[in-house]
Amino acid sequence: MPDYHDDLRLGHVLADAADAATMERFKALDLKVETKPDMTPVSEADKAAEELIRGQLQRARPRDAVLGEEFGSEGAGPRRWIIDPIDGTKNYVRGVPVWATLIALMERGEGGDRPVVGIVSAPALHRRWWAAEGLGAFTGRSLTSATRLRVSQVGRIQDASFAYSSLTGWEERGKLPSFLDLSRDCWRTRGYGDFWPYMMIAEGSVDICAEPELSLWDMAACAVVVNEAGGQFTGLDGKPGPHSGNAAASNGLLHEDLLGYLGDSAH
Repeated sequence: MPDYHDDLRLGHVLADAADAATMERFKALDLKVETKPDMTPVSEADKAAEELIRGQLQRARPRDAVLGEEFGSEGAGPRRWIIDPIDGTKNYVRGVPVWATLIALMERGEGGDRPVVGIVSAPALHRRWWAAEGLGAFTGRSLTSATRLRVSQVGRIQDASFAYSSLTGWEERGKLPSFLDLSRDCWRTRGYGDFWPYMMIAEGSVDICAEPELSLWDMAACAVVVNEAGGQFTGLDGKPGPHSGNAAASNGLLHEDLLGYLGDSAH
């Protein structure tokens, strides 16, 4: 079994540096925001945080490849760091504190690339979550001051809390009726969005969540945390891991039910 302690420690160092950079510009009156070709916003803080992480990785792990949201892919090899410098940029630029830096390490194995380390750092919420394959999932201020994460034991959709990001993507997939059915059938729905629902699943405060359109950097870190907390993270196609372009996550007990409503084979 590989030992990911060193990678986890490095991930925390990277997250510390990113937190300092992003918090310094959060709510800055002169924050520069541009629109990317896909019409989503990117701020100077997104770019600065990713450059910072890439620079530190270049020094600490020169052989590892890197994929980041803002500056694309570089390097090749069996180990690849996946970076989303600010997940929740729209929140960030509007002064909403729900955003995080996502850092994951993926490793090539027999079944393709899988995420083995994940750190989700949300400094404006004063929260950080992390996990490594085989080591469990944790939240806390630091590696030494941490609480173990466990998913909930809710076993019925009628008792479940369901988190989602928005309705438009489900409408585009032709799944809005199923989405509304699930919303009516479960106990509670809340549109927390972005990284947060996955962390709540890992903590046991939310039971199911799904998003219809995502990139690898949105999911890689979240997937490790959910899995190591005892949950399940797949695409809407039911395939494990963060490779499907969308996500379904749960406490494990409700996963088949969730895919029954929103999965690719569901009607």
